[in-house]
Amino acid sequence: MNQMNSPLIRIGVFYDGNYFLKISDYYYFQHDRKARISLEGLHEFIRHQVAEEEDVDVRLAQITDSHFFRGRLSATEARDKDRLFHDRLLDDILMNLGVTTHYMPLKTRDGRLQEKGIDVWLALEALELAMHKSFDVIVLIAGDSDYVPLIKKLNTVGTRVMLLNWDFKYVDFKGENRVTRASQQLLEHVTYPTQMHDIIDQGLSSGDELIESLFVNTPEPVAFPAVKPVRPTGPTAAGPVGTVGISTIKNLKNGFGFVVMPPNNLFFSYADMAEGDFNDLHEGDWVEFTVGRNHRDEDCARQVRKVPAPEMEEGDEYGDEAEHESIDSPDRL
Repeated sequence: MNQMNSPLIRIGVFYDGNYFLKISDYYYFQHDRKARISLEGLHEFIRHQVAEEEDVDVRLAQITDSHFFRGRLSATEARDKDRLFHDRLLDDILMNLGVTTHYMPLKTRDGRLQEKGIDVWLALEALELAMHKSFDVIVLIAGDSDYVPLIKKLNTVGTRVMLLNWDFKYVDFKGENRVTRASQQLLEHVTYPTQMHDIIDQGLSSGDELIESLFVNTPEPVAFPAVKPVRPTGPTAAGPVGTVGISTIKNLKNGFGFVVMPPNNLFFSYADMAEGDFNDLHEGDWVEFTVGRNHRDEDCARQVRKVPAPEMEEGDEYGDEAEHESIDSPDRL
């Protein structure tokens, strides 16, 4: 039951973590903004949006609790997929913002890792906390129709629900159309449906500072310190694990690419950047890298960083005849 005679609007924020990270990836890799969503900026936006909907001063709209739910790889699997650093980086961001994390192990079904039970856990926590912590508004960052029963229950206890939802589509690295949009059932049952894709695009075009603050403006931290070996004057062939090489980028797609290195070009992803921003790379750029091995025990490029083109010695040739591998799936990580 909501506390009476209090002007404060108590806000609880609940993240479907997989959904949120998909949104953040979209703005980083697909959208013209080329930046990830800032959680701090998103919380500030939420306060202003709730204040506007509730017709109160923004100082009276306060986030008193926030929770992040996500399926998670085991430490061994995260290490093998080079995800340990990025998982820890996300933990640091959530911890510094005071967001409570809830993780469940990802389960392998039909040969694929799947998230099971997260939506149920989120719904149970949100309903329990809404009743015990007297939230006036719950902000749900999700899109699945599985949350409809939660919203109906929140409506019965008098807690308003704001849904932050996105509607966009793009073509992935396989040439397939990908669509993200919230369930129509969700939109019909929430108190405040908020079309974030429209708000963001309009705000960016008008230079709205609140919308600009929704994005991270600093480069992503890197998993490894930059290596500065003695650079050769031309391409070098891949050697044993740990060998530092230099070559050009053959292909780039959404978050991954290949470095030219016969006989098999070396796969790398944005997570393998040693410095700089993946989105600043272009096909044909020269990069330094360290030879690594992926979970399939195949050579790949790690600690990738863009470098100036070396001065070629007379007679050096390095053409397309050495380039054999085409774009593959990011499963090679």
